[in-house]
Amino acid sequence: MKPPQSGSPSSGTRIIMTEDAEVRAWNSCHPDDLWIFDKLLLSKKFNYFCAPGCVPVPKANFYVVRPVVNLYGMGVGAEVKWLTSADSTAVPPGYFWCEVFKGRHLSIDYDHNGVQLTCVEGFRRVNAPLYKFSEWKVVNQIREFPDVLKNLVGTYEFYNVEMIGDKIIEVHLRQNHDPIQNDLKVCWEKDKKRENLRLLRHHEDADGYLPEKRLGFYISKR
Repeated sequence: MKPPQSGSPSSGTRIIMTEDAEVRAWNSCHPDDLWIFDKLLLSKKFNYFCAPGCVPVPKANFYVVRPVVNLYGMGVGAEVKWLTSADSTAVPPGYFWCEVFKGRHLSIDYDHNGVQLTCVEGFRRVNAPLYKFSEWKVVNQIREFPDVLKNLVGTYEFYNVEMIGDKIIEVHLRQNHDPIQNDLKVCWEKDKKRENLRLLRHHEDADGYLPEKRLGFYISKR
C-alpha cells in the first residue's frame, strides 16, 4: 500500500490514503462479499484445517499463523510456527492458524468476466521469512477462475488470486500491485546491491509494518 501522508507505525498516527487500491476495494465491496478480506473465512470455505487463536490445533505440527484481516498486504505478521494442542494461547487475538501448503506460489489476475490476464510466480530463499520474496517471474500457467468467486453479490473490475500449489490462500478485488510486465528481482534494504541491474523504486512497502524495508525491484538495464 502507499505510505500514509503523515504518521508512521511508531508515531501512533495512522492515515490510510483513500486512493489505495485495497482501500477502494474495501469501500466498494458489497457487505455480503466482505468475507473475501477475511483469510480465515476464506480458508474455512475451502475446508482447510484452520481456526482462530484460542482454538487449539488438532495435533502438534508446523502451521502458518497470520492476521485474519490484513489490508496492508505483503505477508505482514505471517510466520510458520510449531503449535501443539496443549497451548491454545500461542496464537494471539486477531490471528489464525492454518495448515501449511507446499507448491508453487502463484499470483493470478482476472478481469471482471473471470478471464485470466496475468500469472506470476514468487520465489523465496531457503529459510527466508514468509514476507521476503526474492524474485517474481512471469509464468505460463493457466488456472480456472475460482468457483467461490462466481456467485458474489457485487460486481468488480478485477480479481487477484494467490495460490500455493492448488490451494487458494488469498483473494483481492484488485490487480497485482507490482509491475509484473517483467521478471522482477526484489530489492530489500539489507540485501547486497546488484550493480548490473536497474533499480525500479516502488511504493508498496506495507506502510512500514514489515521488519525490513522493500526498496523496489531490479530489472535488466536497457
